[in-house]
Amino acid sequence: MSTRTLIRGGLVVTAAEETHADVLVEDGRIAALAAHGTDAARAWTADRIIDATGKYVIPGGVDAHTHMELPFGGTAASDTFETGTRAAAWGGTTTIVDFAVQSVGTSLRDGLDAWHAKADGRCAVDYGFHMILSDVNEHSLKEMDLLVSEGVTSFKLFMAYPGVFYSDDGRILRAMQRASGNGGLIMMHAENGIAIDVLVEQALARGETSPRHHGEVRRALLEAEATHRAIQLARVADAPLYIVHVSAEEAVAELVAARDKGLPVFGETCPQYLFLSTDDLAAPGFEGAKYVCSTPLRPKDHQRALWRGLRTDDLQVVSTDHCPFCFSGQKELGRGDFSKIPNGLPGVENRMDLLHQAVVEGRISRRRWIDIACAAPARMFGLYPKKGTLAPGADADIVVYDPHAEQVLSADTHHMNVDYSAYEGKRITGQVETVLSRGTVVIDGRTYTGRAGHGRYTPRGTCQYLG
Repeated sequence: MSTRTLIRGGLVVTAAEETHADVLVEDGRIAALAAHGTDAARAWTADRIIDATGKYVIPGGVDAHTHMELPFGGTAASDTFETGTRAAAWGGTTTIVDFAVQSVGTSLRDGLDAWHAKADGRCAVDYGFHMILSDVNEHSLKEMDLLVSEGVTSFKLFMAYPGVFYSDDGRILRAMQRASGNGGLIMMHAENGIAIDVLVEQALARGETSPRHHGEVRRALLEAEATHRAIQLARVADAPLYIVHVSAEEAVAELVAARDKGLPVFGETCPQYLFLSTDDLAAPGFEGAKYVCSTPLRPKDHQRALWRGLRTDDLQVVSTDHCPFCFSGQKELGRGDFSKIPNGLPGVENRMDLLHQAVVEGRISRRRWIDIACAAPARMFGLYPKKGTLAPGADADIVVYDPHAEQVLSADTHHMNVDYSAYEGKRITGQVETVLSRGTVVIDGRTYTGRAGHGRYTPRGTCQYLG
């Protein structure tokens, strides 16, 4: 039976335009938009009418970098696909792209199947997968072609974490050459892990064991060097490249130089690099462990380059790299040895609100907010215009956003399955009020009405910034 929902009276904000319009939703998709108060809009009838007067009506967020249930450092990320996607919905994100992991000695297919088994029937919002490529060999290179044909069109490699995910330059080049031929997009964790491990060993030998030393050994120059090297390898392979979680001013400069040459090189940053810093890593006692992630938090003066990169489109996407570990029992594994602190921060619920705070503070425009949080990630990873915009035919992933509501971020009120907030006590203006996922209301006036299993696996096309 056909169901219709009408969202009336709001300011519709997309990456392209802002307009006072009503939005008609039918059978899970956007059926039409019409200027508020026009004859066309007044003629619409619906089973449900949502009053968005004084609010923004925006596309659901697309978080293209999450790690639900990721095994790491003898433990695993504390959010399951069920809890993590529910928290995403609370924060106005209606699509995540998570990372399936190939373990060394196994096939890509085995890794992908394992992640499908974790997610299937458990997600509150829609999801897709990237593939972490840990073991580049003839078999896995051939599998890349098959995965692209099935809608897993991006592959992450690591220049960091020797002995775990690390690939040397030869393996990276081979994967890039394969992606050049099959349309896939290589995503790169760009840090010189071999050099970092030397600095870690030396720091621990000096008795430098506290969380702040995590940031000190993972030097900005080693992020920049790896970014430069990845770009040159991609040029040799004639392949596009996407650098994940860019944190350092020097790494942004490498992206700017490549893009000024017209190269298909893209960059992502995350809210933690925009709003947090080494001051947090240096918190008293062991509190800094809450802020251990890689790439690490940088001194505050790096933030200017990241914001500038977002404004100039040298950085295209803000994702979370959501990879939560509880302080109690997980982060504490690294007491007395910062190298044993699980790397990752919670954030999937906070991204849309933090970026709106940047609008409030005049750092970015409203349309740029929607671009970096919704449209650009959808285009980058082959989901647009099904996701990331409000247009006839698009999935009805819609957020009614109150730009005037004030809130204080806190572990007491968030919905992520983790015992601390990286933004504890931060006051922000703006809050998600109502969320539709494919036309189904999953957050209704700050009440969760969704369910595990509503979210569907979404195959993706290839990067839409190419060709």
